[in-house]
Amino acid sequence: MDHSEVAFAKINLALHVRRRRADGYHDIETLFAFAQGGDVLHAHVSDALSLEIDGPFGSGLAADDTNLVLQVAALLQSHFGVSQGAAIRLDKQLPIASGIGGGSADAAATARLLNRLWELNLSEQAIADILAPLGADIPACVFSRPSFGSGTGTELVFLDDSSITARYLLLVNPLQSVSTAAIFKAWAGVDGGEVARGNMWDTACVSRNDLEPLAAAICPVISDILKRLSSANPAIVRMSGSGATCFALFDDAASLQTARTTLNPHWWSMASMLR
Repeated sequence: MDHSEVAFAKINLALHVRRRRADGYHDIETLFAFAQGGDVLHAHVSDALSLEIDGPFGSGLAADDTNLVLQVAALLQSHFGVSQGAAIRLDKQLPIASGIGGGSADAAATARLLNRLWELNLSEQAIADILAPLGADIPACVFSRPSFGSGTGTELVFLDDSSITARYLLLVNPLQSVSTAAIFKAWAGVDGGEVARGNMWDTACVSRNDLEPLAAAICPVISDILKRLSSANPAIVRMSGSGATCFALFDDAASLQTARTTLNPHWWSMASMLR
């Protein structure tokens, strides 16, 4: 029997960089939210672990043990002594290295999928704890729920999502990748202050992404996208993660579609809603 799972695209409604740590990582504060769409994973029980990748961005990934999907599958198989394998297929709909958690979301969705396929009966918290060493965004992607993240992003507090769910979301990427390491390295080390706590929507509206100007300096088309989206008068327009994907949130579907018609046809875009 074939099982499937959506790897929901991750959005950073806010991303404040607070300090550079001795281990080379950075302490951040972020508001995680998730789109209703994303990559899709399929799997059925097999004798061994295997991975097939298709979809519009499938050619940019290797289907070998460097891929987080297979790393997660092998980790769960080993950790729990699973004798079964799994034939996994990844339908890669999201651009690679684009600031919306594609690889992390795929890893998290793989674990949720195999948890059902292999009947491991793990809680989401148990999955998040096991996968945390593989990537800072993965625990948030396991839950795919609005949350406040601190530390490197792995310390999560789930938030009342009533003010943000069902907002109309437009994602835009120029099909240019930017280096997360280079962008964090360019951070000047100035703490601009904490993410406010309270109503999630109100907080998102007054927050920022500290990596946005750094990414735009490396990839100037980010500024073009933000300017184009801003001209459509969205409620919020911002870059997600370390870029280059930007997003706009609208009050209604018609406004989103009007904004989408103004985009450069060479840019990738996806219309969705916050979940």
